[in-house]
Amino acid sequence: MNRSRQGQRGISLIGLLFWAVVIGFGSVVAMRVTPTVMEYYTIKNAVERIARGNPQTVPAARAEFERIKQVEYSIVSIEPKDLVITKDNDRVKISFAYDKEVSIGGPVFLLIKYAGETN
Repeated sequence: MNRSRQGQRGISLIGLLFWAVVIGFGSVVAMRVTPTVMEYYTIKNAVERIARGNPQTVPAARAEFERIKQVEYSIVSIEPKDLVITKDNDRVKISFAYDKEVSIGGPVFLLIKYAGETN
C-alpha cells in the first residue's frame, strides 16, 4: 500500500484551480491587449508607406495619413497632428508615440506606451 502511494503523480484540486486562474487571467489580458498591438502595427505600416512615398510637404504627409486613417478603421489612438515629420538626407522620417489604457477589469488598467518611427 505504501508503494502505490509513492508511485502516484498528478495535480491536486487546489493546484488545478490555481493554474486555471493563472491561465484565465493571462488569456483575458492577451485578448484585451491584442487589438492594441494590431493597431500599432497598422499605424507603423501606414507611416512607413507614407515615408516611402516621400511627400513634398508636412501637410501632404498629414493629409495622406488622414486618408489612410479613414480607410483603416482600426486606427483610433493617433491623429495626423500627432505625427512628428522630419527630413533626413532628403528622405522623410516620420515618428509617433502614444499611450493606450487597457481595462483589465473594474478599476484595474494596463498602460501601454507605443512608439515607432520609419527607417
